[in-house]
Amino acid sequence: MAAAAVEEIRATSYVGFDSITQQIEHKLLKRGFQFNVIVVGQTGLGKSTLINTVFASHLIDSKGRLESNEPVRQTTEIQAVSHVIVENGVKLRLNIVDTPGYGDQVNNENCWDPIVKYIKDQHSAYLRKELTAMRDRYILDTRIHCCLYFISPTGHSLRAIDVIVMKKLSEVVNVVPVIAKADSLTLEERVAFKQKIRAELVYHNIRLYPFDTDENDEEEIQLNQSIRSVIPFAVVGSERSVIIDGKSVRGRKNRWGVVNVEDENHCEFMHLRNFLTRTHLQDLIETTAQIHYEAFRSKQLLALKEGVQQRPPTNQ
Repeated sequence: MAAAAVEEIRATSYVGFDSITQQIEHKLLKRGFQFNVIVVGQTGLGKSTLINTVFASHLIDSKGRLESNEPVRQTTEIQAVSHVIVENGVKLRLNIVDTPGYGDQVNNENCWDPIVKYIKDQHSAYLRKELTAMRDRYILDTRIHCCLYFISPTGHSLRAIDVIVMKKLSEVVNVVPVIAKADSLTLEERVAFKQKIRAELVYHNIRLYPFDTDENDEEEIQLNQSIRSVIPFAVVGSERSVIIDGKSVRGRKNRWGVVNVEDENHCEFMHLRNFLTRTHLQDLIETTAQIHYEAFRSKQLLALKEGVQQRPPTNQ
């Protein structure tokens, strides 16, 4: 039965309930925000550097082998680091999950299993806390809101492992692909490489974030379309500052010149940063809760219900 249309009435004098947005903002500012991101890609693609560049802070160290006598990782590891970043009075609790060892073995079969398991484990932990009789007022949210998937800048096409892993990850998390170390490609090579990747994503039916919903207005739909036209983001990361025309900027200096990571003519780092922090941060969090977690929750509760129904009755 459809709900009856409700007539919109304008108050004849000021009431004050429009201040509810300020009340919500005040409470949220006191509580702070939680954002959880996982980085997936081979060692040496600059995952740690890019995260540090995006959030303008040294948050994680490289997990690559720095000495010749260091042992080679035999399995994919999961390492989480948490920080609280403050900007203009807004507290962001940032949880960064690194996956050292992924894709570094001779045989990479099932090397993605620990990553998928970790993401599902966070959903499971949240569900357990949600279903407890005396649950916390604010449940600590460790669900992964975004997966940055790093693609090697080969200039050819996606590797078989990239296709398999992105397909599996896209079922449980918001996947955002990036072409790492894009300064190793010419501008023409970069354009051609991005077109090949987009064609392969369509061919293999890999559904990546952002998603359009019925709630999106025209402006949001256009913004998502513009993001999809840029994906995968061709990025360069750098924590070092270099001088360009008397100004200090983050970049990479070599014998041919300087790559300014914040110059849109050099790479798409600014598009990625704006996407992650300025336009889609809240939507990444909401999509995780409303789509990925909800699908996991429904599946688990239905399995629980079927298990109860199939249990043989106990003898009285």
